[in-house]
Amino acid sequence: MYPELGQLALILALLLAVLLSVVPLAGSLTGRDNLQAFARPLAAGMFVFVGLAFAILTNAFVTDDFSVAYVANNSNSMLPWYFKFSAVWGGHEGSLLLWILMLSGWTLAVAIFSRRLPSVMISQVLSVLGMVSVGFLLFIVVTSNPFDRLLPNVPADGADLNPLLQDVGLIIHPPMLYMGYVGFAVAFAFAIAALINGRLDAAWARWSRPWTTVAWAFLSLGIALGSWWAYYELGWGGWWFWDPVENASLLPWLSGTALMHSLAVTEKRGVFKSWTVLLAIVTFSLSLLGTFLVRSGVLTSVHAFASDPERGTFLLALLAVTIVASLTLYAVRAPVVHVRSRYGSLSREIFLLLNNVLLVSATLLVAVGTLYPLVLDFLEMGKLSIGEPFFNLTFSPLAVAAGLLMGAGIFSRWKKTDGGWLGRKLLWPLAVSLIASTAVMIGYDGFKPWAFVGVFTAMWVTVATFWDLWDKSSSRKGRIHGLKRQSRSYYGMVLGHLGLAITMAGVTVVSNYGIERDVRMVPGDVAMVGDYQFVFKDIGARNGANFTAQYGSFDVMLDGERIAELHPEKRQYSVGMSVMTEADIDAGLFRDIFVAIGERISDDAWAIRLQYKPLVRWLWLGAIFMAAGGFLAISDRRYRVRERAEEKVDTSAPVTDAGSTRSAGAVS
Repeated sequence: MYPELGQLALILALLLAVLLSVVPLAGSLTGRDNLQAFARPLAAGMFVFVGLAFAILTNAFVTDDFSVAYVANNSNSMLPWYFKFSAVWGGHEGSLLLWILMLSGWTLAVAIFSRRLPSVMISQVLSVLGMVSVGFLLFIVVTSNPFDRLLPNVPADGADLNPLLQDVGLIIHPPMLYMGYVGFAVAFAFAIAALINGRLDAAWARWSRPWTTVAWAFLSLGIALGSWWAYYELGWGGWWFWDPVENASLLPWLSGTALMHSLAVTEKRGVFKSWTVLLAIVTFSLSLLGTFLVRSGVLTSVHAFASDPERGTFLLALLAVTIVASLTLYAVRAPVVHVRSRYGSLSREIFLLLNNVLLVSATLLVAVGTLYPLVLDFLEMGKLSIGEPFFNLTFSPLAVAAGLLMGAGIFSRWKKTDGGWLGRKLLWPLAVSLIASTAVMIGYDGFKPWAFVGVFTAMWVTVATFWDLWDKSSSRKGRIHGLKRQSRSYYGMVLGHLGLAITMAGVTVVSNYGIERDVRMVPGDVAMVGDYQFVFKDIGARNGANFTAQYGSFDVMLDGERIAELHPEKRQYSVGMSVMTEADIDAGLFRDIFVAIGERISDDAWAIRLQYKPLVRWLWLGAIFMAAGGFLAISDRRYRVRERAEEKVDTSAPVTDAGSTRSAGAVS
């Protein structure tokens, strides 16, 4: 009975989403407050029914209800309870329901935390989110019902969860990733609402900016968690493979980063309005594109969920409708926006514009490299593989250029920056960065041109950020008082820039100075990787909750002293008889020692992968810094203060130029 209630809850949520997409929008266009008042209750009702459906599906997994087809295909009675919980989103139907739960949650959050916004604006924003919800709820009800039954032939046990997904990282990775993906729907909704009512002004940018930032922060964490999972779970020791599904998450992150910076310019100076709206549309469209790639069956990947052409067609239609409708509205409304603000060639506006150009170029590069082979295959024009060498060769220069621009742009000023003054400001950070980068090259015992460029860029961003912080802390009352004067959004920017520098340093060092060896070893053998000595002691066996494993025992020696004992495993899962590699890692802030056990070559010989990974943890540490910076920035009280100020502003008339933007409260 419970699964049927879950299906009914999804249908009711769909009906409420339809009402949400129509009623408040009609009220906002006709000026009827009574219709606009339905927006928040409808958003809350949709969330309640989607949440009820999700809770019922979770209960089916926890109680081993194998009469539900989705549970039978993705769980097993031997599965530990925490993996039963994560198995809810371990397949297509459940992960789609998680996506919809996130979308309804974001919609409810907008309804709750935007009470001070004009009723016309919030009604239109919630209506747009309702339209997006209609598309996904139709998708799950029509093509991907997670509550389909197997009655009367109920299996005695389930087929088990994919062993690759039986990992703690997969408990938190998809929710974080989806929070980012779906969060960009809010920025999209604000952009569409702004186009509808003509309020392309600083107030719109201010309202949209916190939602965009928090979505970007969640997406940063989600991508980092996916990278971390691939690093230790797949057994190959890599942190990024330029897999099409990995690229699908990177695309909205790149354009979302450009969107955040563009929103800052629109809020502060009232410029880049049309460009900012276009970025909001593109970023959410790329989120939908990622959903299509993962669920359409066009990709074969450990990350992909579905291979049903019907689902792919539905998603492609949803993507097409979203892009065509939003770009049509943009084409009609954006040309009426006029900006009279001026700025110099070395102003902060120019640096942020160039930053946007580089980020969008990187987005296009990754998109072409990902989609071009798929298009060729679809048109039956042959198969083409575009992999790591192409992306490394083309993406790296753009990343370096963006970092160099970022470091210089930190010191620039709005409207106009004197070139001589800027040059003097950059002199000492440049000298310190060169010296520090040279020292790193000496420390790693070998100069490599690209390694030096990458490390220098990371140092440049770091030194420039701290130099600017030192400048801004200057105060007659002392440095501490000067630091206290700075806003949370400024410190969020500092953390974000430092996080990017940390990640760039990690990527550069581990890519250029990491050491990997694949060796044949028998117990008693010794292998060297760099300065580290690996002693293969013996092979043992153990039983897990739903698997049996053979594990190797390795001593890791440095300068004659044992610094770690590692136990990589080769697991065989009881239900599907799948064989998986579980690496063991001695982790540290400055290096990882990685051991994975491969296939048995003979009775006592094994294929062993040994790796030395310098600064690999900095990849994920930098992502944590970036996400923390995003969360800190949205806590800035100026957003709440300005929302209260906006209540006093007449919201009925569209704002279309820089002068009227200032009247709406922009900081010029």
